[in-house]
Amino acid sequence: MADTAVMTEDMTQRLAQRLAALRSDRGLTLDALAEASGLSRAALSRFEKAEVSPTAEALGRLCHAYGLSMSRLMAMVEEGFTAHLRRSDQPVWRDRDTGFLRRVASPGGRLLAAEVLDCELDPGACIAYPAAAVPGMEHHLLMLSGTLMVEVDGTRHDLDPGDSLRYRLSGPTRFVAGSGAVARYILVLVAP
Repeated sequence: MADTAVMTEDMTQRLAQRLAALRSDRGLTLDALAEASGLSRAALSRFEKAEVSPTAEALGRLCHAYGLSMSRLMAMVEEGFTAHLRRSDQPVWRDRDTGFLRRVASPGGRLLAAEVLDCELDPGACIAYPAAAVPGMEHHLLMLSGTLMVEVDGTRHDLDPGDSLRYRLSGPTRFVAGSGAVARYILVLVAP
């Protein structure tokens, strides 16, 4: 677990730097980004200074404002392309509010269309994304353990271990873990 904590701190710092660079590159003020994302100016400032790590929902809002998928944003945070990634070298990010853990088992990149995520969501936790950051992005979800309710564009899907769900993003999504155990799943994202 020590490696995860160190990786999470490093990931938070790199994410903060990338968020600040994105805003600067696009010539946005904190006020303009706050309006576009629906997040407070203070929260955006704290994210960019790595004082706090953004929640999954906050990242979703930022990605929507920038027109990026979360996968693409996280790929920008990574430091290059490596063919073989040992588990200890795979970036881990945790949303402390929901217990959402996102391990990038196989990162996407400029030369790769797909990304593989190993995800965990604490029992009873909920993550909601109000809009698709990149409409048309293909998702393939494989449930490993626990249960998960996934709502895609208003349609509810209740997933048990071994179940899969395939969809293209076009609107809001919501993930709710069952109350009995951590929901663990693999998510494969394919850029449009």
